[in-house]
Parts: sequence; C-alpha cells; structure tokens
Amino acid sequence: MLRFRNESIDRLFKTILNLETVEECYEYFADICTIKEVQDMAQRLDTAILLSEGHSYQKIAEEVDVSSATIGRVSKCLNYGSGGYRNAIKKLNKERENNAK
Repeated sequence: MLRFRNESIDRLFKTILNLETVEECYEYFADICTIKEVQDMAQRLDTAILLSEGHSYQKIAEEVDVSSATIGRVSKCLNYGSGGYRNAIKKLNKERENNAK
C-alpha cells in the first residue's frame, strides 16, 4: 500500500474512475488542477511512454520538452516504482490495438 493513501485520496481517485468521457475529464481536471499541472502530468506520461519504447533522454527532452531531471525521475518510477506507469501504458497500448482492428 502506498504511504500517502487515505480516505480523501481514495475519494479523489473514485471520482476520476467514475468519469466516462474525455470531455468529462477535461471539465473535471480544469476545476481541480491548474492547466500547468495537467500539462506536467501529460508530459510525464509521454516521457514514460517514450522511455518504455527505448528512446534516448536527448530525444525525449527534444520531443516532449522536459528536463533531464524529469526524465530521470520518470525513469526511476518506471524501473523501481509501483508499476503505475507500466500498467497505464500497457492499457493504452491494448486500447490502440483494439481500435486498430
């Protein structure tokens, strides 16, 4: 179990899981996050995807416009974290495969 887990965060995650469309996500995240926070999360996910595909730090820094420190933190999470990025990327790839059929 994660160290920061508590009832309030559980409730936050449950509200996210209850969203049904990308539009609902835009509306919700516009209310609970700053635009910069959402952009930063998206950049970290993009970084994780590219790292999992074997791209170099330099290519990722150029493509995603993130610092090498951010790439290093994401890489550490991919390699030693709880598996959240890997699980999310696996599900994204499965969705892409299903949509390609």
